[in-house]
Amino acid sequence: KTTMASNVGAAAAAVPEIPENADGQNAPNQHVPSLAGSVLECPDGFGGSLLIRLQNMSSTANLGVRLDLKQIALRCRNTEFNPRRFAAVIMRLREPRATALIFSSGRMVVTGTKSTHNSALATRKFAYILERVGFQPAGMLDFKVQNIVGTVDVGFPIRLEGLVFAHPTFSSYEPELFPGLIYRLVQPRVVLLIFVSGKVVITGAKTEAQLIEGLRKMYPVLVEFRKENATSVPGDVPTIAAA
Repeated sequence: KTTMASNVGAAAAAVPEIPENADGQNAPNQHVPSLAGSVLECPDGFGGSLLIRLQNMSSTANLGVRLDLKQIALRCRNTEFNPRRFAAVIMRLREPRATALIFSSGRMVVTGTKSTHNSALATRKFAYILERVGFQPAGMLDFKVQNIVGTVDVGFPIRLEGLVFAHPTFSSYEPELFPGLIYRLVQPRVVLLIFVSGKVVITGAKTEAQLIEGLRKMYPVLVEFRKENATSVPGDVPTIAAA
């Protein structure tokens, strides 16, 4: 186990290459950790910009070989396996911080990363660990990003009732069940959870470009339904109207 853990850093050399990403570049073998996480800059269409913070990324890969999950759980560190509750081995990495669900079919789901680079790097490391215990990946890993979640604060409160009334085809808002408005864009195919405070969660994107494009299209609509006379936040100094 100690030898295996110490050699994980050499994963890229021993595992089949991951296909090139959207930029035409292979995922690098090393990276510089960022405590702040990944942040994307999106133009707001009014001369300014908004910052989207990536919160989570889910990706899939296929090793192309059948796996003995019991052997993997016994021989690998930082793993969990309870076949009565879930038919997959749960394996965790510290660097980059990621969690993998490994199925006996050879398929793998990697979550917890905050960039495409880290997701590809974690996939290589998981594949290398499995190779070290006797399961050689067959050919390409078929790495694909399936979902990216980002958050953004537009900086002003939003009239959700007016927004859902004006856009009933694409939005739904039931405050008794969920405090946010759900807005589904057609192109790009992303879902936005919009809260009255001005905070927005964007999910369903498969690339960072889709996150940026979705917010760029939605921001003018949010500005249109901006609350003008919002209640002051507790702690703010109230203004006293002149008599």
